[in-house]
Amino acid sequence: MAKSYEELTLADDFMFCKVMTQNPDLCRELTELITGRKVGEILKINRQMPVEITADGRGVRFDIYMEDEGNAVYNIEMQTGSIADLPYRTRYYQAMIDLDQMERGAKFQDLKRSYIIFICLENLFPQKGMHKYSFRSMCQEDPGLELGDDAVKIILSAKGDKDDISEDLKDFLSYVAGDTPGSGLTLRLDEQVRKARSHIEWRKEYMTLLERDERMREEGRREGLKNGIEKGRQEERENTLRESARADAAEKEAARLRNELEALRRSN
Repeated sequence: MAKSYEELTLADDFMFCKVMTQNPDLCRELTELITGRKVGEILKINRQMPVEITADGRGVRFDIYMEDEGNAVYNIEMQTGSIADLPYRTRYYQAMIDLDQMERGAKFQDLKRSYIIFICLENLFPQKGMHKYSFRSMCQEDPGLELGDDAVKIILSAKGDKDDISEDLKDFLSYVAGDTPGSGLTLRLDEQVRKARSHIEWRKEYMTLLERDERMREEGRREGLKNGIEKGRQEERENTLRESARADAAEKEAARLRNELEALRRSN
């Protein structure tokens, strides 16, 4: 069952996107905390940014897409559901970011440094138990040799148990998982979440999205029911045709036997 607007937390996509895009300074602070690098002045920040440039129209919708003056692109995703396909999603998102830049006229050497960041409740590598996993393209034959394609993928987990990140980042992940805020950043984020819950227009927008989603689910159920009924009718028609064919075959066989018996009588 969908949450009411008043129940939303930062872990919910709608609230996360609203808070981050309406508070770019907080978004930049969080990004610096995650990446461990200074983020330049934000030139562009979008929520639910669609990129649909493939031949079949299949694209992607980024939770948060941000560009800074330091020639870097950041995609931040809040992932509270299944993470089984996460490695493939990071691969696809990276491809779409690069394609989008190429569509806008960039040359290969002009592609911006990119950071794909997934904030997860679950741990993609539970046997490792870390909070943060950063990936770059490295040479298998010489692990110390980096490809240098300026593409970084970072996966965060609220279920890490290692002492591998700063206390501020641990506090943020705990806050996302439902704990009370403890640091300056999470206190400020929590304040913005509480303010957002009283935002009338955002509440209307959220309810509209819920109604749209429910309408689409209902249409899907009706279409499934319709297809099921039609499939049942089709199977019934096919069964009728098969029974009719068997009856015709039986009648033909009976007629053949009658003809053979009649031929025997005449010969006798």
